[in-house]
Amino acid sequence: MAFLALLAGCQALTGSDITESAFRPSDNPVTVDSVSRNNRLAELAKSQHPRILATYGGEYSDPKLERMVAKVVGSLTTVSANPTQTYRITILNSPNVNAFALPGGYLYVTRGLLALANDSSELAAVIAHEMGHVTANHGLQRQQKEAEEVLANKVVTDVLGESQTAKVALIRGKLRLAQFSRNQELEADAIGIKAIGQAGFDPYAAGRFLQSMAAYSDFRSISGATDPSLDFLASHPNTPQRIELAQRHARLIGPPGTGVKDRDSFLAGIDGLLFGDTPEEGYVRGNTFMHPRLGVSFSVPAGFAIDNTAAAVTATGPGDMAIRFDGVTIEPKMSLTDYLRSGWVAGLVDSSVRTETINGNEAAVAQARADGWQFDVTVIRANGQVYRLLTAAPLAGNSLDAVARSVGGSFHVLSEAEKAALKPLRIRVVTVRPGQTMGTLAAGMIGVDRKLDLFRVLNGLAPGATVSAGDKVKIVSDR
Repeated sequence: MAFLALLAGCQALTGSDITESAFRPSDNPVTVDSVSRNNRLAELAKSQHPRILATYGGEYSDPKLERMVAKVVGSLTTVSANPTQTYRITILNSPNVNAFALPGGYLYVTRGLLALANDSSELAAVIAHEMGHVTANHGLQRQQKEAEEVLANKVVTDVLGESQTAKVALIRGKLRLAQFSRNQELEADAIGIKAIGQAGFDPYAAGRFLQSMAAYSDFRSISGATDPSLDFLASHPNTPQRIELAQRHARLIGPPGTGVKDRDSFLAGIDGLLFGDTPEEGYVRGNTFMHPRLGVSFSVPAGFAIDNTAAAVTATGPGDMAIRFDGVTIEPKMSLTDYLRSGWVAGLVDSSVRTETINGNEAAVAQARADGWQFDVTVIRANGQVYRLLTAAPLAGNSLDAVARSVGGSFHVLSEAEKAALKPLRIRVVTVRPGQTMGTLAAGMIGVDRKLDLFRVLNGLAPGATVSAGDKVKIVSDR
């Protein structure tokens, strides 16, 4: 039957139809290789989905938010290079600011990125950029380049060994790979800006969001990061030159004011969005960490910044000091002093091991020294679980004992009232009332530090900018 249909098609071609254009090859030919390659990449992307969910805290479910994001993606698919492609959009339950796309239509955006964006056109710019990577087959190109680089590294090392010439050759290779990556980012920028312009969005949104990213990066470098390796900035170089290039691409589409921002619809979608940590990870409130599920809390001294991740809670402070907090399961019959001596503490000073009671909880403390560092190790048994507080300082430092005693002494079991009072932080969209200023709005935010700076970053407000009555702005609150 297929042969008869093909034959009928051939017979339908008359002399008048035979022109030069009839014999031109397709601009986008479908070949066995391209079909199998795309299927293979799509299958690979599908297999990575569970790993991505595990890395980024699982899926964030909010039907109102999902509809808003789907609407933006839908607008972009009408102008994409492959309009028949369907997309699976996943909002990741992570405070990190990131977005990426995989072959086969897998699109990911974190709630952290949604909290930073200020309108639909900015979200469209990010998603179109990621779709541009897939369109341009950057994954394939980068894979090939990295494979070539691994081979080149091996050849250089085998032939030249550890000589200075070998090191210079390897550095040059890494720079070439970095340059290749920057070129990919700029190409994806160009593809994405063209796409959002064609979809009717404000093409200047890309440059605007890059500026927000730069402001976020500066804020984060002072406040302490959640996990910088999981952020958009880890793989997306952000420079003034890149912002200028983005604006230049936008000017090719039209003057400022071209396209729609769709701010109200976007803000309605993110109103109530979870901000920062989840109850499963515990909360950071100023210099205090509180975990309602585990029912424990501790505080760090002023000047320390707490970073809460799935693996551990860490804090960094003056004089290169650092603190790490986590939990372990040990045999109920094992004493805490025996646990300290069980081999997991490198450089343990055995004579320093001693028992203590911290706020009614069984505890043991010890010191250790290794590789130019001194450590205080405090282990506490509470609610059937053992918690570890490790404080580290350079050997030349003289604040270790005071900081460790302050942190260890602050550890306590949360009361039922304290646990009940803990609520997650959320993005709330409010309308500026007459007489309100950025200062008064920022002062009303709850559970965050450097309130005015964060208010500016979240709302994309440059230094010197003001707010007016009737404006809609984002604040952070536990209400």
